[in-house]
Amino acid sequence: MTENWWKESVVYQIYPRSFCDSNHDGIGDIKGIIDKLDYLRQLGIDVIWLCPVYKSPNCDNGYDISDYQNIMDEFGTMKDFDELLYRAHEKGIKIIMDLVVNHTSDEHAWFIESKKKYKNPYHDFYIWREGKNGKEPTNWESWFSGSAWEYCEDRNMYYLHVFAKKQPDLNWDNPVVREEIYKLMRWWCEKGVDGFRMDVISMISKAEQFEDGNVMEGHTYGDLSPYVIHGPHVHEYLKEMNTEVLSRYDLMTVGETAGVTPEEAINYAGFDRRELNMVFHFEHMDLDFGEKGKWNDKPPKLTRLKEVMSRWQNELYDKAWNSLFWNNHDQPRIVSRFGNDKEYWEKSAKMLATCLHMMQGTPYIYQGEEIGMTNIPFTSIEQYRDIESHNAWRDLVENGDFTPEYMLKCLNFKSRDNARTPMQWDDSNFAGFSDCEPWIQVNSNYQKINAASQVNDPDSIFSYYKKLIQLRKEHKIIVYGKYQLIMEESEAVFAYIRFYKNEKLLVLCNFTDKDVLCQIPNEYDLIEKELLIGNYHDSLQDPWKLRSYEAKVFKYTD
Repeated sequence: MTENWWKESVVYQIYPRSFCDSNHDGIGDIKGIIDKLDYLRQLGIDVIWLCPVYKSPNCDNGYDISDYQNIMDEFGTMKDFDELLYRAHEKGIKIIMDLVVNHTSDEHAWFIESKKKYKNPYHDFYIWREGKNGKEPTNWESWFSGSAWEYCEDRNMYYLHVFAKKQPDLNWDNPVVREEIYKLMRWWCEKGVDGFRMDVISMISKAEQFEDGNVMEGHTYGDLSPYVIHGPHVHEYLKEMNTEVLSRYDLMTVGETAGVTPEEAINYAGFDRRELNMVFHFEHMDLDFGEKGKWNDKPPKLTRLKEVMSRWQNELYDKAWNSLFWNNHDQPRIVSRFGNDKEYWEKSAKMLATCLHMMQGTPYIYQGEEIGMTNIPFTSIEQYRDIESHNAWRDLVENGDFTPEYMLKCLNFKSRDNARTPMQWDDSNFAGFSDCEPWIQVNSNYQKINAASQVNDPDSIFSYYKKLIQLRKEHKIIVYGKYQLIMEESEAVFAYIRFYKNEKLLVLCNFTDKDVLCQIPNEYDLIEKELLIGNYHDSLQDPWKLRSYEAKVFKYTD
């Protein structure tokens, strides 16, 4: 298997609005990130994935871009960005940008021209359709609820928006659109960025024929997924992007690919495909869905999680590269989701980190994950800022499907705002994120859970992540080793083995608060082993017994 820097890296995702506020307005900014680069260097990460900092009216927290070559006023200036890039590189940290090119803001100059009634060079930059029988062109439901079509009076037509109505989808079938996108990508590459995380990139090619989607029980609108995901030209366009931009620079690329299977992932990121380096899949993130999609308050069975994670490990091996993540800006906090954020907060946070970081792939750490930040227990819908959460409340509560009490439970468990509360730097007012009221409320547990209390504590979650990152740099087996699941039927233990040359790793993770005795192949009991890492001090005392949320990693050398 070819060795690459992006395979051996650990990525740290920054959501700028919630990371660090340097100018006293309650909103994180670029200078705040610069102020924390030494913290990230101490943690040991190699790459920052920077969520959108482009100019935006903020309908969807920066994922609605009005100018790709300018910086949002709230975040600073292009001069600030240039300083961030320079200082990060100076400290050995690369930066990848969030590339959002499935859609723009409706305030982008392209759309402002496109919606005019007379034809102009931007007339076909977006997806426009005539109405049908006095209604929308199809019955499609936006992923942010409601119709996926918005009527434009000027053109007497509807435009497609898979997400919010202020996020019109670009028409990638127009070669001029593609060239404009490649041009702006080259502009950022020439500036010196080290790659791109590509937002919903599997949706850039739409079906050639638009038809009504299947209406699922309890829904008013039809499912648009078959018409907007993995479209007929998606690989053609990505190969073109690779030829025109990506292959010309030493970049890291990762595509967000909703609805992708391992087989499809190989098409996007196969070693011989000349498209992307890797993709994000969400199969493991969708396991706790309920009857109303993501809005549920129950975690999945461990056997289902193991089956999904193992399938991706095995089916991509030697064909494509995995991206490893538990958290991001769209997902709730993993210690609250799959762990225990109360009695076993520290142990379960370390266990979950071990389970993920010992797999093959590039690990992604989302800001605050390295200190065990948890979901926030908001008590009213007014405290939420996320457009998706408010739309779901309107659809499910006001229509009578959920009681307000149950919907709050679901939001506390699954809302995107769980990941977007301010980074907890210390125990001062507003968690050291700002010296004034932040744009979204700080989690009340910041006095217990904060970076200042952990960076110099050798037993902290931060120090544990730091050790995991260091081990990855010291042991090729962690990066490149083959994977094999054991104890498949256990609903308590996630256990697997890694193989590389003459070395083996045995990884044992207890996902419960009960003691468990592991069933280990006899050969691993009889040969000498080294404990690489564990989240209890006396892990060797009884090696095959796992206490509450215990994790152990043993290394064997033939």
